[in-house]
Amino acid sequence: MEARLEIARGVALPLEEVLLRASRSSGPGGQHANVTASRVEAVFDVAASSALSEAQKARVLERAGPRVTAVAQDARSQARNRELALERLAEKLAAALATPRSRRPTRPTAGSRARRAEAKQQRSERKARRRPPEW
Repeated sequence: MEARLEIARGVALPLEEVLLRASRSSGPGGQHANVTASRVEAVFDVAASSALSEAQKARVLERAGPRVTAVAQDARSQARNRELALERLAEKLAAALATPRSRRPTRPTAGSRARRAEAKQQRSERKARRRPPEW
């Protein structure tokens, strides 16, 4: 069974399509950080993906670019940073794939229409009282 990275409902990437690179971290670890490659960078090439449909690829390319990257150097261990980088990559791809719901226009309620009409009437009467009297 191949390992997969769950992006959204019905969308999962095989981990073979994600390039993981390790390098020296500037984060926590003290002297230990100077000798271990605990920083992890996860890179996903959108165009080369076989897991995404053409429409999904176009959407990700438009919103996130041809390469989506995520970096983690928060933890001391490379394994934990690998998990964090994959989580961040999944979040970025999910955000790029998300389609915003269309706005359904609302209509004013009967009460708000009545209040508006009443306010207009009062404003009209106030301005009418400012006018000089007609003889």
